[in-house]
Amino acid sequence: MVLRRCCKFGPVLVWFRLGYVVLLWICVTHLRCARAETKTVVQKDAEFDVTYNDTVTSDNQTIYAFNHTVSRNKTEGVRVTVDVLSEGAESSPILFVVRQKQAVLSFQVPLILRGLYQRKYPYAHVGRTLCQPPTRSLTETQYFFVDVSTLSSLGTHYQLRISRVDSFTLHTDKKFSFTASPSQPQYFKYVFPDGVDTVIVKVNSEMTFPCSVMSIQDIQCPVYDLDNNVAFIGMYQTMTKTAAITVQRKDFPSNSFYVVVVVKTEDEACGGPLRFYPLRPDELIDAGNRSKTLDVVVSPAISSDVYVMGMLFCLGIFLSFYLLTFLVACVENKRSVDRPTVVYRKPGVTPVSPYEYGSFVDNASTLSSEAITDSIASDANYGYMGQEILKRRPFLTAIHHVAIRIERSLESVAGRSRQESLSSIEEDDYDTLADIDSDKNIVRTKKYLCVSDLARKDKRVLSKKYQIYFWNIATIGVFYALPVIQLVITYQTVVNVTGNQDICYYNFLCAHPLGNLSAFNNILSNLGYVMLGLLFLLIVLQRDVIHSRALDRNDLNALECGIPKHFGLFYAMGTALMMEGLLSACYHVCPNYTNFQFDTSFMYMIAGLCVLKLYQKRHPDINASAYTAYACLAAVIFFSVLGVVFGKGNMVFWIVFSVLHILATMLLSTQLYYMGRWRLDSGILRRIVYVIYTDCIRQCSGPMYIDRMVLLVMGNIVNWSLAAYGLLKTPNDFASYLLAIAICNLLLYFAFYIIMKLRSGERIQCMAMVCILFTAVVWGFALFFFFQGLSTWQKTPAESREHNRDCIVLSFFDDHDIWHFLSSIAMFGSFLVLLTMDDDLNNVQRDKIFVF
Repeated sequence: MVLRRCCKFGPVLVWFRLGYVVLLWICVTHLRCARAETKTVVQKDAEFDVTYNDTVTSDNQTIYAFNHTVSRNKTEGVRVTVDVLSEGAESSPILFVVRQKQAVLSFQVPLILRGLYQRKYPYAHVGRTLCQPPTRSLTETQYFFVDVSTLSSLGTHYQLRISRVDSFTLHTDKKFSFTASPSQPQYFKYVFPDGVDTVIVKVNSEMTFPCSVMSIQDIQCPVYDLDNNVAFIGMYQTMTKTAAITVQRKDFPSNSFYVVVVVKTEDEACGGPLRFYPLRPDELIDAGNRSKTLDVVVSPAISSDVYVMGMLFCLGIFLSFYLLTFLVACVENKRSVDRPTVVYRKPGVTPVSPYEYGSFVDNASTLSSEAITDSIASDANYGYMGQEILKRRPFLTAIHHVAIRIERSLESVAGRSRQESLSSIEEDDYDTLADIDSDKNIVRTKKYLCVSDLARKDKRVLSKKYQIYFWNIATIGVFYALPVIQLVITYQTVVNVTGNQDICYYNFLCAHPLGNLSAFNNILSNLGYVMLGLLFLLIVLQRDVIHSRALDRNDLNALECGIPKHFGLFYAMGTALMMEGLLSACYHVCPNYTNFQFDTSFMYMIAGLCVLKLYQKRHPDINASAYTAYACLAAVIFFSVLGVVFGKGNMVFWIVFSVLHILATMLLSTQLYYMGRWRLDSGILRRIVYVIYTDCIRQCSGPMYIDRMVLLVMGNIVNWSLAAYGLLKTPNDFASYLLAIAICNLLLYFAFYIIMKLRSGERIQCMAMVCILFTAVVWGFALFFFFQGLSTWQKTPAESREHNRDCIVLSFFDDHDIWHFLSSIAMFGSFLVLLTMDDDLNNVQRDKIFVF
């Protein structure tokens, strides 16, 4: 019965208990609300430049009310300074909220700023400048409130002070000094004066560290002035001792902007030391004293007239070379008309002109047998035995002379129809028989070689072979330049959109923008490479046309005298100089370590082509083909990329590169010493051991080719020394190190060539000597400006800016621009040296010109 009653009243008890719980919850909620409503809110009328000492707990909240008069014609800054005096406030910080008419600023004290690896730095002293809302009235009274609150049940003592910033507005060309720290950033306002469209904002400090950031932001609220948000908008760059940003009026519709200076919590971004990793994730680290004294000055940038003067100056310099070249060509043409060309024959034979030489052959019967024999022997390129046979048999000499004269007459009558298409002539059509190959081994291993020994191949075949150099480099240039241009345009777009000026390593003290380009002057100064490269191509074209006409009329000077004229490598050198100018301009759109190879790739090309041209002068038959040469240069550029990406501090890379460098030097030395008459196969070691046994052990004999051996020994010493330097020092700038190797080898070979030329009794003509001296002087001045080092991507952007300098020419060009001017002129002069240095041999037969 009792159980039945319990079951009957069970649901009623459940509902009763549920109602009791709900009622209890309502009561507790009301009690909490009543308790919350007991929190004390105190509002105080406050004044500027008064320090308020107060305590805040979770039970009270203090509101400070301020008012001040704002004028439309005068901008006055307001600064909030807060100090927390109680210890242990990090666990329950105080929240300060500044409510303005059109802006709200909130921050906690102690202010916690984060560094790398989530390191936390507390700052108990905080100072912030309030954003000034614009006003349309002539004068207006504005109110703002400072709310102070915390969740700490314990009292936290603080100090609050609101003050006016009298020097909030910067004036043109007036320096202003101030102090900033990570928790006390500073910013100032600048208004463009009438007639000024571009200004340069410069911030300097005598202190390298702490690292800081300068930012240019539009006049809007909020202002991003903390380390963790300063990069959100506007333009910014890190700095140690100096920073400079060029600002244009067109980028700021309000014709004014803020200059924000923030001191970073850590120095890694500026190349400073890296702090230890925190042992505990939530550990607070004392940052110490990170205050920094700085000064800021805003100066007007150059006007449009200076841009025009800079462009005219650049064009005038290089157009003067066109005028000078035209005058020299006119003088040389007049001298060549007044002075007939002569053919120098063997000692004891009177020099005759090409025109007299024709009648000399026609009247062979009236000449002595010895003179006829000498002429035929030279024309037929006979050796010593052939000359002896002709001397002893005058009758055969006369018959052979008639046959040669008939052949030449037929060739002159046929004219141009006798010339075969170059496309049907291949180098492989010659020197393929076993006896010809044997003849190569005999000729090229003689102790004393003449140019005639290494100029036996058909000139049309070699002309086609060397023209490939030009077409290949033109093709390489197009395929290389197009993606480069696209990439640097993307770089410039990223810089303009993000405002991060640490991406590009400019000389910010002399970086003049034009359109979307940040440093137009550094781009314009590369015009010399293009213009002088084009001028060199025109000079080579003129010589090529003159030489082709001489060949068409069977001029004996062109056929048998002087260094064989092959212009393909010269065309390639001129094209490489033009491409160097284009790619250097692309690099200077946004110079940094990732695209430095744009500036150096064609420098490697130019150095390699100059070495090949020097070697080709006296070795035309055995010079490297275009495919082999460009494949080797491609390998050099490949290692350049690897060195930039992986070479910094990587000892494994440097060991591999040094070994390959030394092996390549030894292989090239062997190729040059034996004139290509050796094979790299499985029997190479056996032949090396045999040579060492026969020449060093069995009998001690000196080298057969002493001059070549001297050059190669010196070359190996230089290259082994460079390899050892790279292995020991591991320089950060691998691309420049590689370029230094190429230039050292070029200079060594050029010096050897000049010394051997003079040692062989040859002379250097006046024009070539003038070019050599002029080029040497210009190179000296160019290197002086190059080593000024206005920026370097081997350091951080902030450290690089310590090397920035003001413009030195027309307030438009800096030291690096002068390097561009002078180096382009020096390269042009170097090319002219290679073009003219053997002009003294134009009338000397090739069997009288020595090979070295």
